[in-house]
Amino acid sequence: MLPESREIGSEFHWDPAVLLNVAQDGHLPPVHSLYATGCGALTALLRRLAPAGRLHVPSFFCLGVAEALSAHVPLAWYHHRPGGLSLETLRTRPGDVVLAQNLFGREDGTVWRDWIAAHPGVTVIEDHSHDPFGPWAKTSTAPYAVASLRKTLPVPDGGLLWSPRGLDLPSPASGAAPGSDLKLAAMVLKAAWLDGHPVAKDAFRTLQQQGEQALLGSEAPPSAFTAAVLPALDIAGLRAAATRNARALEVLLPSHLLLATPGAFPRGAAPFRVQLLCPDEPARDNLLRHLAAHGIYAPVHWRQPTDAFWSGDPEAAALATRILTVPVDHRCTSADVHRMATLLK
Repeated sequence: MLPESREIGSEFHWDPAVLLNVAQDGHLPPVHSLYATGCGALTALLRRLAPAGRLHVPSFFCLGVAEALSAHVPLAWYHHRPGGLSLETLRTRPGDVVLAQNLFGREDGTVWRDWIAAHPGVTVIEDHSHDPFGPWAKTSTAPYAVASLRKTLPVPDGGLLWSPRGLDLPSPASGAAPGSDLKLAAMVLKAAWLDGHPVAKDAFRTLQQQGEQALLGSEAPPSAFTAAVLPALDIAGLRAAATRNARALEVLLPSHLLLATPGAFPRGAAPFRVQLLCPDEPARDNLLRHLAAHGIYAPVHWRQPTDAFWSGDPEAAALATRILTVPVDHRCTSADVHRMATLLK
C-alpha cells in the first residue's frame, strides 16, 4: 500500500509549482464574470434572463446543481448520457432555455453548434466545467457559457461565466463567499500533510467539508486568492498533464473496463479523468472501497437515486449506478498511473 502521504485524488492541495513565471492574460475570455461557484453563476444568469418557459437539463448531470436551479425555473429533461445525445428528446418552446454540457470533456460541440444555428430563438447556456479551456469552449457560438473552475483547477472556489456573443452578463452578489477561506485553509494544510509535516488528516478534511457545504451555490465573487492566481496558473501545463495521464491509463487498461473508447476525445481537448464502467452498482461500490483502501479516492459522477430528485431517464440512472471516475489529473506521476492500472486489472 502507498504511504499515507501519497494519497491520489480527493480534493486539490495548494502547490506553487502550478504557477507560471509570468502571469498570462489569454486564458480567460475577454469579457467574463467570476463567481465563487458555477452554480451561483448559472443562478445569477437565470435570474437576469427571467425565462418565461422551462430550463432543459441533460439527464446525466449533477443533480445537486439541477435541484438548486429548479428553485428558480421549472425544469425539463432531455436525454444526454455518456456516449449518446438525443436531440429528439429536446422539445423546446418559445421562452425556454437549454443547458448543454461537454460531458467528461470528450465532446467537440459540433452537434450543438448546428442546433443553436437552427434555433435562433432559444437561449443556450453551455456548461464547460469538465474542460473550461478546451477547443469547444474557445470556439463556442452559444449565447452564454459557464464553468465551475474548481473541478479542474487547484483553487478553493471559482465559477466562470462568459458570453461567446458578447452579451451583457450579470455581476456577482456583494460580499465574500462563505466557505472559501475554509477550503483554502484545507488546501494549505493538505499540502503540508503531503510533505510529511505533523498535520492531522481529519483537520483539513473537516475544513474542506465545512467549506464546501457553506460554499454550495454561492453567487458571491470568488475569493481574493482565486482571483489573484487564475491569471498565473499554468493552465496549458495542467491540461497537458491530465491528458497525458488519461491516455496512459486508457492504454494500460482492458477496453471492457472503460466507459469510452481509448483516445476518444477531440483533438486539443483535455478529457475529465478516466471513467470506468462496472457491471453493476455493488461492483462499482466495492471497487470504490478497494481503491480507497489503497489511498486512491475516485469520485462518482453522479449518483441518481430514482426514489428522490432525479432526471426521469431510466438509462441515465442505470449508468449512474455503474460509472466511477479515476483521478488521473495533473497531480499523478507515471508511477501513480501504472499503480492504479495494476490495482484495476
